[in-house]
Amino acid sequence: MDEFWAAAAWSVIPTIVVCVVFWFVLRGIIRFDRTERRAHAKIEAEERAARGLPPRSS
Repeated sequence: MDEFWAAAAWSVIPTIVVCVVFWFVLRGIIRFDRTERRAHAKIEAEERAARGLPPRSS
């Protein structure tokens, strides 16, 4: 019976590891996109203020 559980563990562990790595990569991409959009919005707001334009509504 021990061989069964060892085989079951070895067949499930790679899938779990790949899922965790995928989750971390996706999380990093989403966080990077969020901060990048925030930086672009700040730059755009500064440029609009420098040109005397009103701030964007949305």
